[in-house]
Amino acid sequence: MVLYARGSETEVLTEDDLRAGLFQALDVIGGTKVLAIPPDFTRFHSHAGVLTRLAWEYYGDRLTDILPALGTHAPMTEKELVTMFGSTPLSLFRVHDWRNDVVTLGEVPQEFIEEQSEGKLHYSWKAQVNKLLKYGGFDVILSIGQVVPHEVIGMANYNKNIFVGTGGPEGINKSHFLGAVYGMERIMGRADNPVRRVYNYASDHFGDQLPPIYYVLTVVSRGDDGQLKVRGLYIGNDIECFYRAAELSLKVNFLMLEQPLKKVVVYLDPSEFKSTWLGNKSIYRTRMAIADDGELIVLAPGLKEFGEDKQIDSLIRKYGYVGTRRVLQLVDENEDLRQNLGAAAHLIHGSSEGRFKITYCPGHLTKEEIEGVNFQYADLETIMKRYNPEKLSDGFNVLPSGEEIFYISNPALGLWAYRERFH
Repeated sequence: MVLYARGSETEVLTEDDLRAGLFQALDVIGGTKVLAIPPDFTRFHSHAGVLTRLAWEYYGDRLTDILPALGTHAPMTEKELVTMFGSTPLSLFRVHDWRNDVVTLGEVPQEFIEEQSEGKLHYSWKAQVNKLLKYGGFDVILSIGQVVPHEVIGMANYNKNIFVGTGGPEGINKSHFLGAVYGMERIMGRADNPVRRVYNYASDHFGDQLPPIYYVLTVVSRGDDGQLKVRGLYIGNDIECFYRAAELSLKVNFLMLEQPLKKVVVYLDPSEFKSTWLGNKSIYRTRMAIADDGELIVLAPGLKEFGEDKQIDSLIRKYGYVGTRRVLQLVDENEDLRQNLGAAAHLIHGSSEGRFKITYCPGHLTKEEIEGVNFQYADLETIMKRYNPEKLSDGFNVLPSGEEIFYISNPALGLWAYRERFH
């Protein structure tokens, strides 16, 4: 059931608009003990922080807990919490520990995974969530976030916020590996795909073990002035709410190009992107747009690590971004990778499969570290002088030297594809 839906390619929703839409839906939803599950700081631009604060304004003491959907990400700092959630009391926030704080609701059978993976994978899948969802005594859960093209799940959010954002090792690892093996370029931008069907199976078969979940979904894009605009707000308790948001996201977040791009320069905001675990969105979101033998240059002043999780960071350093065929071989041969299929999926996602060159310009990692994981390295200061983000605009740029590049100021906000490659 969709409780609220407002959005279009030209819509610009203000905070007052968000408040009015949210409060209208909450008047129907009610709730005496409420849990909010917003994204973490890596989704700062989603406006989920604003909506979480507005939910607290509405519910007051009835909103007893806020559990950021960290997934495998590092816990938010106090500064990040204040920046994203404003005046929302810090005492309400809980930290999701994806390795230790989960409970299994049920198991999606092996036969279903085999079917969705086209016979490539032969395991079952545990639907895992943070135990607070099941045992916290809530009568309402608000899952808050942004729908945008995504490399693992096609279009981010809806029940991914639950089964990954508050999920556990097996639930995260195996679903990410399914998406990687099926093929990122077959998934991105598509609301219906094998990974989503697994989450939907879990919602349909095990969701009744949890309190009612209501999804509060935004769609955000840049306007002609370069500023972020909230284009849509959709609130409901089933997949129809997600489908409506996904339909609008495809229109405003997906740039279809008539020709493949020879050189793409992506800037990673240092306050948001500190690892390749996150920063590789520069690869995921542009890979369908880059020409064979093209180049992706990633300006990453905040880059200081590969994985936010120490174990995952170690695995990335050990094996590197080596492409699908080699990763599948490594999984067969190495127990540490077999026990961390999410990391294995990430190694697939972060490779161009030898099709184009990836050059990272890190703020804190060394040349040896970058080249050790199979990226090209370039000095950040030198490249920033050539491609100065302050002088570039999103899209095509012709430099004084005559060189033409395609510039992206934030890869998390969209998806770019050469039309023939997407279809």
